[in-house]
Amino acid sequence: MKLISMSIVIVLLGGMMFTACAADIYPRKPGPSDKCPVCGMFVTKFPDFSAQFQFKDGSVLHFDGAKDLFKYMQATSRYTPGKSSMNISAVFVNSYYGLKPINGLTAWYVAGSDVYGPMGKELVPFARESEAQEFKKDHKGKVILRFKEITPAVIKELD
Repeated sequence: MKLISMSIVIVLLGGMMFTACAADIYPRKPGPSDKCPVCGMFVTKFPDFSAQFQFKDGSVLHFDGAKDLFKYMQATSRYTPGKSSMNISAVFVNSYYGLKPINGLTAWYVAGSDVYGPMGKELVPFARESEAQEFKKDHKGKVILRFKEITPAVIKELD
């Protein structure tokens, strides 16, 4: 059942790439009171690792790292009853080298490196595959993944 629902989320999020390009969607900065809905940390304390979902209703959720963003996506109704991952209109993550928000759907993620985020082991995002390859080599990363390849099993291995 989880595999089927994750597949649906992947298909829907893949369609968001068109929506994000068609609309005037841009990353939003977290405010001092924004907390990660997964762990409860204040996001502004960890700007280098911050990530966000934007919903079709205009609301934004900020995360202290990509790992918690994926945890949220894989169990949206658990963290925010009434919200659905099908209503996500944009995904932004901070590129590790550029420290700027990038499209989370097209990012490259390194798992299993020696670089830790606010919640420990982290998915480290990059704008370009070459950056991810370099980082993986320099920081003992295990694997480079795309958005659709990040499954609950990948997240569990990071916890």
